[in-house]
Amino acid sequence: MSTRARILEVAARLVAESPDGDISTRAVCEAAQVGAPALYRHFGDKEGLLSAVVDHGFDAYLATKRERSETSDPVEDLRNGWDSHVEFALRNPNLYRLMNSPAMRTPPAAALESHRILTRDLERAAEQGKLRVAPELAAQMIMSATTGVALMLVSRPATFPDPGVSARLRDAVHAAVFVPDVRTSGTVDAEVPSAAARLGALLRRSHGSGLSTAESALMTEWLDRVSNAER
Repeated sequence: MSTRARILEVAARLVAESPDGDISTRAVCEAAQVGAPALYRHFGDKEGLLSAVVDHGFDAYLATKRERSETSDPVEDLRNGWDSHVEFALRNPNLYRLMNSPAMRTPPAAALESHRILTRDLERAAEQGKLRVAPELAAQMIMSATTGVALMLVSRPATFPDPGVSARLRDAVHAAVFVPDVRTSGTVDAEVPSAAARLGALLRRSHGSGLSTAESALMTEWLDRVSNAER
C-alpha cells in the first residue's frame, strides 16, 4: 500500500470513529506512522485531506450509480436515487456531515459528480415531457431537499426519529417537480411549462437545431422562463 493510500485509509477510519467527525492531522500522522511533511506533500493541508476522505468514501456509493442500468422511467430512477442517497447518509453519518460542511471551501469532486448524475436523469425526464420546471432548477430543488432531510436525520435523530419523513418529503418535492399523471389526476395545468421544459432539454441535446449560438441561448432562456414560471 502506498503512503498516500495508507494516510487516506487511516483518516477515513478516524473520521468514522470520531464522536463529531473531526480529526487532527497529528492523529492521522501518528496512526499512519508518517511524518507531517508526507501528509502535506500528498494532500496539501487538512482541508485537502478531508476532501480526499469524502471522495474516497463516497466513491463506492457513486460506483453503484455509474454502473446502474437506466430504466425507461427516469422518474422511478430518481425516486430510487433519493432513497439510496439518504440510506448512504444514515450508514455514514460522519462522512456525510463532512461532505456537506460549510467549512469545506471547495466542494468535493464526489458532490459535483452526484449533481451531474441527478441532472442527467432530470434531462431524460424533461425529454419525455415529465418535468414541470427546467432540469437545472429541478436538480437544485431535489438536491437541496435530499441533502436537508439526510442531514437532519443524521444530525438531529431525537427531533427526526422516523426515517419515513424522507419518503414523505421526496413525494412532496417530486409532486412539485414532475408533471402529474393526467390519466389519474385529470389535470392539464402543467402542460405548457412541461412542454417548455421538454423543448428546452431537447434543444440543449441537439445543440441548437440550426439556430445560431445567440439564438439558441435566447430560445433556451425563454423556455426556461416559461417552464420555471410560478403557477
